[in-house]
Parts: sequence; structure tokens; C-alpha cells
Amino acid sequence: MKKEIELLVLEKLNADLREKSPKEIVDWAISIAETPVITTNFRPFEAAILHAVTQVAPKIAVIWCDTGYNTRNTYRHAERTIEQLNLNVDLFIPQKTAAHRDAVLGIPEVDTPQHSEFTRQVKLEPFARAMKKHQPDVWFTNLRQDQTAFRSNLDILSQSADGVLKVCPFFYWTDEEIQQYIDLNGLETEDNYYDPTKVLLNRECGLHT
Repeated sequence: MKKEIELLVLEKLNADLREKSPKEIVDWAISIAETPVITTNFRPFEAAILHAVTQVAPKIAVIWCDTGYNTRNTYRHAERTIEQLNLNVDLFIPQKTAAHRDAVLGIPEVDTPQHSEFTRQVKLEPFARAMKKHQPDVWFTNLRQDQTAFRSNLDILSQSADGVLKVCPFFYWTDEEIQQYIDLNGLETEDNYYDPTKVLLNRECGLHT
């Protein structure tokens, strides 16, 4: 019964928040949060949510789970964005270096047991370590409706398996709308990005399923 009530509450909140701006959504989420975090991988358009959240909560913990396989452009973009927004970054990296993993495992073909283990090592384990350290009750993330088939079934608010409230202020925004936000606020984006756990843009990385 409790779970059903929670789902009904989420449905009502989502209905209300669909009429709100990203800033209003962030304002509301921060007002109810005790230990909020935001996660980022500095993929394209990430500067928008980093800006929107830190304008309201400048000191919020910014969790960056770096797989070790980002492009040079992504790392340079990340450093510029961290400096521009004065981000409070807490960096989490895999327990093995990319060079070590490349020598013994490489980047396996998708949809194989080896690729599942690769994903666990470079993304899921560091992320679990980050969540264990920060114990968030509210988690800001830049999921959007049109990114994958799975995400199209989510909403501005959803709950992770362990009960953390996920908040996606730009969930219904298009690429064009986010680019306008980035331009308006003097931010930058970087399209030269590679996620070895997804390979294809429309695949899930494992954090949100």
C-alpha cells in the first residue's frame, strides 16, 4: 500500500511540475532535499543542468564517475565547465586503470557477459561507491524523454531502486531548446564524446534501469 501511495504522489507531483521551468523544478527539489547530489559525465548538453542546479545550490556535490575512456575534448570541456561554474566535484574512477583493463579485457562487444563486466567495472562500481559515500535523498540527472526507449517511459521525477528521488529538470526539453539555454547563459557543450558502456546513443548505460 505504501508503494502505491508513493506512486500516486509521484504522479501528482509530475503533473504539477510539467508546467514549471527547470529553475522552478530545481527550487522545489532543493527545498525538500537534505542530501542532494548531481551526477555528470560531461556529455553533450550537461552544462545546462549543472548551471541550473548550481544557480540554486552552489555547493551541491557534483559526482563525476569518470570511466577513463573520455575523449580529450571531453576532458578539456569538463575542466572549463568546472572552472566556469565553480563546481564542487567529487571524482570517482574505476579501481583499475584503462590501460590495465585494455590489456586484459579491452572493450568487449555489446550484449555479452564480458561487456556487462566491463560496464560494472568502469561505471556501476564507481557509481555505487559514490552513492554509498553521499547517501543522497535527491539525485539530479540530465535524463531526457527522447534519449532512449526506456527513458521515454520515465518522467521529471522517478525513484531509483533504493528509493532516491531522481529529478530531471530538462526531461521534456529538445536538443534545440537546451542549446538555446546554453547559448543564453554563456555556457558550452562538447559533441566529441564517447561512452564505452553504451557505444550507441540509444543504449542504456545501466545506472537508470
